[in-house]
Amino acid sequence: MQLGLSRHTDDEEVSLFPLLRLLGRSDISGVLRQLERLESDHKTAESWHREIEEIGNAGFGKGRFAHRRPRGSEILGVAFRAVRPHIAIKPRPAVQNDISCAGRLKMRGPYFAGFAAAALSFLFSGTPAVCQTEAPKSLRWYLAGTAPDPTGHLPVGPGGKVLPAPAGQSIGGGFLDACKEDSERYCNGRRGFSARICLGQNPTKLSDGCKAALAALPIENVPACGHSPVCDNPFGGTRRELQRVEWEQTLGYNYAYPMDLPVGGGGVSAVGITSKGEFWVFQRNAAGKPQLFQFGPDYKMIRAIGDDVIGHQEKPHGLAVDAHDNVWICDANGATIEEISPEGKLLKTIGVKGHRGDWVEEKGQRLLWQPLDLAFAPNGDIYIGEGHGNESPNDTDSNDPTNNIGAARVIHLDKDGKFIGQWYGNSVGQGKFSSVHGLAVDPKTGDVWLGDREQYRLVVYTAEGRFVKTIQMRNLMCTVAFDPHGDPWVASGQDGQLLKIDENGNVLGAVGKGSGLGTGQFIETNYLSWDKQGNLYTGDTSVGRVTEMLAPKK
Repeated sequence: MQLGLSRHTDDEEVSLFPLLRLLGRSDISGVLRQLERLESDHKTAESWHREIEEIGNAGFGKGRFAHRRPRGSEILGVAFRAVRPHIAIKPRPAVQNDISCAGRLKMRGPYFAGFAAAALSFLFSGTPAVCQTEAPKSLRWYLAGTAPDPTGHLPVGPGGKVLPAPAGQSIGGGFLDACKEDSERYCNGRRGFSARICLGQNPTKLSDGCKAALAALPIENVPACGHSPVCDNPFGGTRRELQRVEWEQTLGYNYAYPMDLPVGGGGVSAVGITSKGEFWVFQRNAAGKPQLFQFGPDYKMIRAIGDDVIGHQEKPHGLAVDAHDNVWICDANGATIEEISPEGKLLKTIGVKGHRGDWVEEKGQRLLWQPLDLAFAPNGDIYIGEGHGNESPNDTDSNDPTNNIGAARVIHLDKDGKFIGQWYGNSVGQGKFSSVHGLAVDPKTGDVWLGDREQYRLVVYTAEGRFVKTIQMRNLMCTVAFDPHGDPWVASGQDGQLLKIDENGNVLGAVGKGSGLGTGQFIETNYLSWDKQGNLYTGDTSVGRVTEMLAPKK
């Protein structure tokens, strides 16, 4: 494919291949400086081509790259520093490119910014360009603040209305309001779950009121993340201080809250829809209260499933509905996945309740390590995503022979639950991931997409577990799902939106009004589903309600 770089007319062009080749074998900073100079000198296309070749010949094998090729991180760092002054990040990029299958890259901006965009595309994809009939239009984005996290403790009334906090409780601290000063002093002002972890590591220093508040919280059977760089750094800032990337809403969805859950419940981690249009809702509730609810197509509750059927779920997480309308639920901290029939009966349990560990098929050891989500392939194969990153315990090289890997992983089973294989996030080579907060199977290719939340990236593998590509994103990647047309979507978690993307991670549309408690807002979006009318549904892990996003009428 001939890829050309054009001025404002079509008669002066220069091939980008020499430029892209230089990125792989030359002193990158020198090349970029020369390109800037060439642009400022307004060289003709022929002069560009000739001087670029001269730069390459002169720069090869010199400087810090005399004995090795530059690493991708070095290329990216240099390229980004050079490109950054030329790109406006608020409210939209300054450069917009049109790529067509005719193979011409036509610029609507400076030469150098255009070259940098092409170079960065090359760096991420490993190929000069992707031939497509029409490039996605650039969606505008901006930075927005973070709303206080009620951590699932605010009551929600009919119609999804968030009610005032109980007396003595603020929405920012939940049941740890008594620890506010302690958190400021010892934990850099953290709130919610991360505050609980940090405060628990400083028990002798805490005030009496904070000690009492911590003692009143439910017992956590899973140790906090510790002694690992994957864990949150207590001196690295807090989530409430983050400025989050929020995308312009252009898809025309409206918002409703048609399903009423019992008042006083916790956050909703996941929503699934059956072939009959029935809804399954997974909620984080205290022991003794139902956590799994079934609603009809009319949004009226059919049944609530309690601990007598599924046991208490220590941390409800992902949910998926299979081809037979059975619902599968993941208990992250309980280390199990359960299959429930459409009639609410327990059919199968994978893993051992309360015993997190490693799956070693040759030993007959079939344990799960923080199962967060699962997905089904068209042939019925099951993929289980494990590992919570900054919320996982450090079990690496532990003294427990059944639990000493301590790394995020994907387990692959056949439709009958027989083991096929697994792969790990810390394996040698490309395709690293520190968590599998969500995963989905591409119905068009069979590839398995992973959402690595805290690393802001998607990692794609084949059905057999061979690495395909990593896609770096601007948002948290809490989960991945494919809509009825086979197009990928992601939930941006505490960034407060659901994003429609293309196969390369370009954001094509956004639903959700960002971080908050208002209509169409979220504290943390998560696992999502579509009904047959194209309406979109998701829960909020910090607010006990299900949001229906009504698709615009065609």
